[in-house]
Amino acid sequence: MENQQFYQNQLVADATTAERSTFYKHTYGHVAGGVLVFVLIESLMLQSEGLVRFMLSLTSGYLWLILLGGFMGITWVAQKMAYESISKSKQYLGYFLYIIAEALIFVPMLYIALYYGGTYVIKQAAVVTGGLFVGLSAIVFLTKADFSVLRGALTIGFFLAIGLVIAGMLFGFNLGLWFSVAMCALAGGAILYNTHQLKYEFGTQQYVAAALSLFASLMLLFWYILRIFMSRD
Repeated sequence: MENQQFYQNQLVADATTAERSTFYKHTYGHVAGGVLVFVLIESLMLQSEGLVRFMLSLTSGYLWLILLGGFMGITWVAQKMAYESISKSKQYLGYFLYIIAEALIFVPMLYIALYYGGTYVIKQAAVVTGGLFVGLSAIVFLTKADFSVLRGALTIGFFLAIGLVIAGMLFGFNLGLWFSVAMCALAGGAILYNTHQLKYEFGTQQYVAAALSLFASLMLLFWYILRIFMSRD
């Protein structure tokens, strides 16, 4: 039984072509499903005036840092559930928990985008984000290049970004357009890395965890592309 379970959840890199294809279909299907659930939850949240006012109240000073800390904590819990649990229900619960966390943290920015630019700006950012995600994913699958070398640069980049965000909040300076551009590049690198590592970090039955990994990078890219579009107005 243990050998059979191991075989069913073997690394994608060691799986047959058919098993690998099924894994990718499930993974990207769950990414698409995650986006749909995010849109539905976000729409409901934005209709709640009380929730919107509360989230807007957390966007300044130390409160924003507390919100970011809470988001990172929920992310850790959600990833632990999705990555380490054998139970599919717990994996889905972790993924759903992460989607809710993303929807909450997006409330202030999407509300501001809707108030000043309407749905047009959001749709533009969504189209560009989707196009970049598809294009970057295609590069990985078509070129067969080794993007695992990005790991060190991504780790350093994310720590620097967190430090700059904290410093900006504490000392009251605006990180500006170029920071958003740099973060888009960082998110794009994360998509390249995560897509490449699908074969080497996940078993054939871990498509929920794989989808969460890609969804997180996709939402990071959307966040900063939306910021860039909003800065034009």
